[in-house]
Amino acid sequence: MNVPETDTARKAGGGPDDEALMQALQRGDERALNELMARWETGVKAFLLRLGVPASDVEDVAQETFIRVFEKRAAYRAGASFKPWILTIAGNLGRNRLRWRWRRREESIEAVGAEHAADAERGADEDIGPLVRAAVNALPDKLRSAVVCVQLEDLSYNEAAQVAGCTPKAIETRLYRARELLRERLKDLPRAI
Repeated sequence: MNVPETDTARKAGGGPDDEALMQALQRGDERALNELMARWETGVKAFLLRLGVPASDVEDVAQETFIRVFEKRAAYRAGASFKPWILTIAGNLGRNRLRWRWRRREESIEAVGAEHAADAERGADEDIGPLVRAAVNALPDKLRSAVVCVQLEDLSYNEAAQVAGCTPKAIETRLYRARELLRERLKDLPRAI
């Protein structure tokens, strides 16, 4: 693969960073996509699950994400951070899948959240993690997306706004509202959280 070998274009593990791989892909080196897929497949799938995409759909949506990365490679701006770019694509596709499922009434995000909450309540004595995950899963789409992007994916407000298609101020407001809802829903848990 013909990727620049500069210090800024190197990953900690010695290979080219994501941005350099995208530039290689833009130049026509399709092997760069294989490397990006190897690096990001697990992260994209985890992101989709956190957004509330049903596990049965995650594989398909993740594959579609990488197809879109290839199709939209020319739109990637050199020097831009890759993580918010790919998560924007994955998030849009994930939300489209959720809307599709909702329209077909196969499964709604609320039903998925309620199912997780019921499972978590049964195991409440053992671990509070499932209760917290269920509470996050039960948040409205926009609030859950803000929590996932900022708290779980460690994106800045600007990057999270890019992924969610809104302003950084909207992310801040959504996080505030999400935290208030979570506080209310989890008020009976031990103060350790």
